[in-house]
Amino acid sequence: MTYAGIDIGGTQLRIGIFEEDGTLSHVFKTGNDRTLGGERNIDRLLEYVKDFDVQSFGIASPGPLDLKKGKILNPPNLYGWDNFEIVKYITEKTGKPAAVNNDGNLAGLAEARSGAGKGYDSVVFLGMSTGMGGSFVYKGELINGAHCNTAEFYNVIVCDDPYHHGSANPGSLNETAGGAAMERIASERFGRQMFAKDLFALYDQGNREAAEILEATSEKLARGIADIYYIIDPDIYVIGGSIAVNNPWYVEKVFNKAKRYMTDPDIVTAMSVYGDDAGLYGAMMIGRDLLK
Repeated sequence: MTYAGIDIGGTQLRIGIFEEDGTLSHVFKTGNDRTLGGERNIDRLLEYVKDFDVQSFGIASPGPLDLKKGKILNPPNLYGWDNFEIVKYITEKTGKPAAVNNDGNLAGLAEARSGAGKGYDSVVFLGMSTGMGGSFVYKGELINGAHCNTAEFYNVIVCDDPYHHGSANPGSLNETAGGAAMERIASERFGRQMFAKDLFALYDQGNREAAEILEATSEKLARGIADIYYIIDPDIYVIGGSIAVNNPWYVEKVFNKAKRYMTDPDIVTAMSVYGDDAGLYGAMMIGRDLLK
C-alpha cells in the first residue's frame, strides 16, 4: 500500500511514491509541456504510478485555487491549466481519493508535522525564493481561510512602491523583496540582466550598490515578518526557498531587523528540513488524511 504526492510547477511536474510509514521511495519527474494542457500532463504522471498500489493522491499546485471544488483557477505560470478540476479528474481516472492545496501551504504542512516545526503547536512557513510563499499550520492542521488566502504573505503590503504584476499588490513582499523583485531592481540599477545569485555574488565582493539593494529588500522583508508576528505570533518560523538556503546570513540579517519591531523578540527560527521535496511530502499528507 502506497500514497502519491504530486508537485506541479510551471516548468516541471513531479510525482512521489510514499510507503505506509511516510518514506519517499520513488520519484518521477517530467517537464510541464505547455502544448498539452492540464489533463494530458497529469496523464503522464498517472501512467508512471499505474504499477503501484496507490491508495490516495495529494496535489501541491500554484494558486489561485478553489479548494472546495478541487479546482486550479488561473495560476500565471501554468499555461493551459485554467479552471482545471484536478481533484475530480484524478479521482475519476484512478478510482482513488484526491485532494489539492497550495504548494506553499503543503511545504509548511510537511515541515510542521515531521520537519523543522515538529513538536510546535503554531508554525509559520516562509519560502524565500523567486517569489515569497508561506503557510500557517496550527496543531498539525493547515489554516486555509475562506478563500485559501491565509498566510499568502507574498501579498502583504510593506511599502508604497508602485510596481506590481499579475494579482500581486503594489508594494507587497513579493514585488519588493522576493527573488524576482531583487532581479528587477538590480537589473534597473546595473543596466543589465541580473539574477539573484549575481546580486549576492556582488555583495560578497563588497559591491556598494549590491549592499544597498539587499539592505532595502531585507528591511521590507523584516517589516513583513513583523506583521506576521503581530497577526499570528507563531511558536516557530520555518524558513525555506533557494535564497534562504543559499544565503543563510541574509535570513539572519532579515530576522535581526524584524526583531526591532517586535515587543518580545525572543523568537524561534529554523531552516527547512525537506527542502525542494517539502511540497511532495505535504501533498502526500493531505491525500493520506482522506483515508482517516
